[in-house]
This record gives sequence, C-alpha cells and structure tokens, in this order.
Amino acid sequence: MRLIERYFFRQLLGPTFLATTALCLVALLGRSLSELEILVNQRQSALIFGKIILLALPQLLNLILPIAVFVAALVALNRLHTEQEIVVAFSGGMSRWRVIRPAVQLAALAALLSLILGIWVQPLTARLIRETSFSIKADIVTTLVREGEFTQPANGLTVYAGKVDPDGLIHDLFIHQTKPNGGDTTYSAAEGRMATRNGAPTLMMHRGANQEFSSDGVLNYLRFDDYAFDLKPFVEAEELIHYKISDRYLHELFFPDMTQDWEQKNRVKMLAEGHSRLAGPLYTIAFMAMALAAVIGSTFSRLGYGKRIAAVAAAAMVVRIVGFAIQAACDDNVWLNILQYVVPIGAAWWGFSQIFRQKIRRFIALGARRATDAAYAAGAAR
Repeated sequence: MRLIERYFFRQLLGPTFLATTALCLVALLGRSLSELEILVNQRQSALIFGKIILLALPQLLNLILPIAVFVAALVALNRLHTEQEIVVAFSGGMSRWRVIRPAVQLAALAALLSLILGIWVQPLTARLIRETSFSIKADIVTTLVREGEFTQPANGLTVYAGKVDPDGLIHDLFIHQTKPNGGDTTYSAAEGRMATRNGAPTLMMHRGANQEFSSDGVLNYLRFDDYAFDLKPFVEAEELIHYKISDRYLHELFFPDMTQDWEQKNRVKMLAEGHSRLAGPLYTIAFMAMALAAVIGSTFSRLGYGKRIAAVAAAAMVVRIVGFAIQAACDDNVWLNILQYVVPIGAAWWGFSQIFRQKIRRFIALGARRATDAAYAAGAAR
C-alpha cells in the first residue's frame, strides 16, 4: 500500500471508529434501560447488571458495524472529494481501483470482524447472558424475600420480611400459604435464614408459630423454636438451561441434533439463522460500495453531493430492511436462504458498477484544464 493509499485508509479509519463507538454507546444505553429490572426488581448488584450489558455488546456491534462503516465512509469520502484530494489522485494517474482500494480493504476487515463475531463471539456471549439470567432466577434470596415488601414468588405463597441484614439474616418473617386442597397455613417467626437441606433450598425459621386451617375449618396452632420451610416446590427451576436459536454456534445451526424434538421442529429456523450470520458481513462491503458510488460514482461538484448521498442512504436503508424481511421469510421456507446472499451481493455489484462506469478522462481533463488556465494566466501576466 503506497503513501497516498495509506493516507486514504487513515482518513476512513478514524470516522469509522468514531461512528462505531457512538452507535455502540447509544445501543448500550438502550439495552441498559431495558435491563433495569435486574437492579430494581431482581435486586442484583451493579456488577451483574454491567456484566449483562457488556455481554450484549458483540451482538449489538454486529448489527451496528455495517451502518457505522456506511456513515463514516460517506463523511470521509465526501470531505476528500469536496477538498479535491480524490480529484488530484485521479489527475496524478491513479486508477479507480487504487483510489477505492483502501475503502474496500477497510470494509473487508470490518466484514471479517463481523464474521468472527457472528460465528464465535456472539453465541458465546449469548450463552453467558442466558446462564447469568438463569442464575438470577435461581437466586432465592432476591426473588423470595424483599425487605419491607409483600412478595408473591409463586401461586398460593405470600412472603413478608421486616428487615434483611447484609449477612442474610431475616427479621420479622411472615409467610402465608394456600394449599391446593383448600387449606391455609400462616407462619410467623422472629428470625429466619436461607439454607440447604438434602440439596433442596430451605427457609429456616426461629422462634415463631404457625396456624393451619384445614379445608373443613379446623384450626391447628403450633409454636416452634426452629422450623424448616421447604422451598423446593416454589423455586424449582429447569434442570438444564435451554439455549435459543440465537445462542447456538454455527455448526449447531447447520447440523442440528435430529434426535431432539425441539431441533426437529425448528430446523428451518436454525438454517435461516446460520445463513444470516454468513450473509450479514456482506452488508458491510455492500454499504461501502454504495457509499463509494454516492461520491466517486458521480461527476465532481463544488456544491457537494447532498442529494445523491441522501438517495443512496435511502437505498441502503431499503436494502437492509429487505434483508431483514427475507431473513424472517426464511423461517418458513428454506429455499429462500439464497436470497440472503443475493441482496447484499446485488447491492455491492450496483455500487461498484456505478464507480467503474464513469470514465477517468473527466478527472484528467479537469486537471489539464486547470494547468491550461494557469499557463494562460501566467502568459497574460507577462
């Protein structure tokens, strides 16, 4: 890569990094607002909240990268062309391919990054998010007991705790349980603490009493020093974490375990997701080609390329919307997956065709005309 090509590459790399960073921050802000329940309702720490937000970054980055490359390329190329730096490069004898090669190389690197994210990083982080969410649901202390609040963690169960110490000791505990046979039982205890007995979650209550009304109206009253309240029927979760289609690795999407009923039923959707991850990086190259077409694919103008850029931006938005629509349609028809590749490849072909259909002579003529004008001015001055 020659000096002028490295210069063009740097001029494109800076805006791409800034656009990607800005869009990622906006996306992370939106994701954090949607995950506030973890802090407010689930009472998890800020560390868990931050972990889930950061683990969502690869998926967000994969969606943002083509848009960031497109926006950054439009900004950088428009400035380079408006300041006539690209015109000078053409006038100096550079071919169209040499002029656009830094932009294409940047798009290829971004597409490679997007491919790596989609194939390996995104499934890994999605699984970590799923496992973290699973552990939050299994966190009995935060879901069952909340200081100063009545909670209903399960049907027929109401729990109240007057105070919860940092070490987990619960004060002024109240539990009301409605049984399936129609009876009711009320527990009250001065203190309580979460524990595990025989591998099952248990609430150990101390210095309390329980009142039990049977279905026929008989009241039984009992005072106790220690009582073990079995929580397993109320907090028992699935033994295994179920990974969704978006959590699967590429080989799991294309070669599912057909002995599993769920994977048999969702085989077409899994194939659509797999092809989407392979076709998605192509949009980065397609959008770069469209950005190049918006600026280099037209004649030089001192007034800028606002109308053409707006038109190409609208076209890029339509292309991406069509891509999402085709991906959704592929959930029902496996033969439509070929269109997931056709759309970005077609957009890239259109962009490059707009660039190379123009003749370079107009740029050389512009430079020659300026040289002629300068010579004429010098002669007139003499």
